Formats: sequence, structure tokens, C-alpha cells
Amino acid sequence: MGIQLSSDLNIFHEHESEVRSYCRSFPTIFTKAEGEYLWDQAGNKFIDFFAGAGALNYGHNPPAMKEKLLAYIESDGVTHGLDMATEAKETFIDQLQQKILQPRNMKYKVMFPGPTGTNAVEGALKLARKITGRDTIISFTNAFHGMTLGALSITGNEFKRHGAGIPLHNAVVMPYDNFLADGSDTVNYLERFLAEGGSGVAKPAAIILETVQGEGGINAASFDWIKRVEDVCRKFDIFLIIDDIQAGVGRTGPFFSFEPAGIEPDIICLSKSIGGYGLPFAITLLKPEHDIWEPGEHNGTFRGNNLAFVTATEALTYWQNDALAKGVEKKGNVVQERLEKLVNTYPELDGEVRGRGLMKGLACHVEGMGSSICCKAFENGLILETAGINDEVVKVMPPLNIADDALEEGLDILEQSINEMLSK
Repeated sequence: MGIQLSSDLNIFHEHESEVRSYCRSFPTIFTKAEGEYLWDQAGNKFIDFFAGAGALNYGHNPPAMKEKLLAYIESDGVTHGLDMATEAKETFIDQLQQKILQPRNMKYKVMFPGPTGTNAVEGALKLARKITGRDTIISFTNAFHGMTLGALSITGNEFKRHGAGIPLHNAVVMPYDNFLADGSDTVNYLERFLAEGGSGVAKPAAIILETVQGEGGINAASFDWIKRVEDVCRKFDIFLIIDDIQAGVGRTGPFFSFEPAGIEPDIICLSKSIGGYGLPFAITLLKPEHDIWEPGEHNGTFRGNNLAFVTATEALTYWQNDALAKGVEKKGNVVQERLEKLVNTYPELDGEVRGRGLMKGLACHVEGMGSSICCKAFENGLILETAGINDEVVKVMPPLNIADDALEEGLDILEQSINEMLSK
């Protein structure tokens, strides 16, 4: 296929901070986005297997959401409202209860922190500590929970932690499912750590986990492991926080990624695709008995993004039935089969397929291979990102409603890119 990039990126090089990241991986200036496609200034068309790092589960500019958003703006609907009561917020809360929580017999109150995932996590950590009076949080190897200091303290990536510039305390890291090379049962390890008086660590306030670790390498915990972690929490009177910011909202199939495990988290963190349209939005769900906040005790100027309330409400219509979840399962199986074929066809990758639903990864155990594949794929018109501590995992995360032919074409480009990389 191949594309010809002609965008002049000098203004970004000269004036934007060196902290910029994704524009280095995708060195062009994008101008338009629709569904599973992006276009740049040179007229190149890209298939998007990145989906805004999981913030665009329904693709770019979903027509029904765009229509509702434009109508709301045209009517002079409230844009900025902090946490004041607005009609847009009222409608969202009502529809979240009716379409998501009540059908699942889930009784949770909704908290609106600042509009990003790390804000949702910070609120969850503060609340668990406030209720229990304890300060330690247990997280897991390769976890990623955000870039603010509290969330960063429970993030595993050494590079990201180093950016804090100060020691990160009040957290203990335990091995995730299948982390130990000898195959040891990591839940038994966790329980022994908590039960043994010689561990040197006081009982924690909470355990936080991702059911599928996104940035950590698309590591999927078994449902049995997740359930047993919950059992440990109940046994030792520890809060269970599920970070469903990337794996939730249908990315793995069901609305909540933990549903098949049959657990009832104390707190659930959602962001990214909960807004539907890519607008900044986050919520923290908490059981009613845990809602002991004082008014304004956790707040933020932009915790009431009314534009996101509008699009998030419309997005919930996808969940009036199980059609989308079944579609994710079907498309996920297609991706799984194609990635397994790549592993078998190209043993030079030393590859491994990971993930669940449409949150899949091709782990390449050859130094630099994952990043090289993504660069070549971009040159061929496919947008992918890497995951894992060493960027060894090629993430396949298209919009959940991607057309079947676009999904196949994207997977064809991925295979073509691997073939070209290995044929050099």
C-alpha cells in the first residue's frame, strides 16, 4: 500500500514540549476522522486500530452522538456547570441507572471527579483510605492507573514512575496473574502476605486491579483469579477497586470487563469511552454505604462536563440489548484467529497472542520488533500503538463497531507490515 507523508511538523518541533508522544509515532497532521478512519493533510486515509487509546470505542464522530451534541450546543445548553444540577447530568444519571446498573442489579452511586481516568482513580484511593483509616494500597505488577502522584504510586512502569521526581509511597506491589515464571499461584502468595504477621506491611485500605492490563502489555487475568482476589478482600476486610478505564465500556465484550467473574467491586473507575465521543469524562461508582464524602471534599473545576453528559447518554443506547457485546465477541474471535495465524506463520516474531474481546495484543519477544511493526504499519496506512514495559506488544484495539471489511483490511495491513519487516 504505502503512503506519502507531506505534512510539515516544524511548528510542533519548535514550539511544543518534548513531552509529546503519539505525534512522534504518527508523524503527520490529521485533519478529519470518521468511524474507523482518519485522514491527514496529504489526503492519506488510515484505518484506526488505536481508537484514542481506548477512548473511542464507538469510533470517531459517531453520527447519533454528533447530532445530539450539535443540537445541545445550538440550543445554548449549559457547557460548564461544575457539579451543579443540570438537565444533561440528570438525563445521564437516569439512563446510566436504567440501561446499565439496574439491569445488572448493581446498586452504586455516581461520583463525578475531574474528567480523566487518573482523577477517577485518585477519588477511589482517597475514599478507600478515608473509610478504612488505612493508607496502604496494593496494586499489581505491570499495572497502569494514571499519571498523577496517587495513581502513579500504584503504577508499575519504572519509566512513568521516575517522572514523578519524588519517592512514591503508601503502595505495595503484588504479582499479577501468571506473572511468576514458575507458575506459582499469585492469589495464594497475596493471601499469605496478608495473613503472615511478618510481612512488614499493615493491612491495606484497598486492592486495585485491571482485569486486562492495557498499558502493561494486554495481560488478561482469568476470571477465577479475579474472583479469588475478591474473596481475599472480603476475608481481610479490604476494599476492592476495579480500574475499568480502558477494559470497560464493552472493550472486552460486556459493559464491565469484570462481569463474567461474578464479582461486586466496592468501587469502579470509568473514563475513556464512558463519554462516547472522546470528550473528557470520568466517573467513579461507589456502593451507597461507602458514600461518606463531605460536600466538596473531592472536587474539580471541570467535573461537570455537560457536553460529555450528552454524548455519554446517547452512547448508552448501544447497551439497550446485547447486540454490541455479541459483535465484540465475534470480531474478537476474528482478531484472535488472525493473530494466532501470524504467530504460526512468522516464528521469527517469537510471538504470543494476549487479551480478551477487542482488547488484543501480539507480544513479540524480539527486542524492538513491536515498535518496528507499528512504524511499518503506519507507513502502510494502519494506526497501532505498542504496550508493555519494553513496547513489545502490538495492540489491536479498533472501534467496537468497526465494519467487518475494515477489520479484515486492517489485519491484512498488519500482516503485510510484518512480512515487509522480516523480509528486509
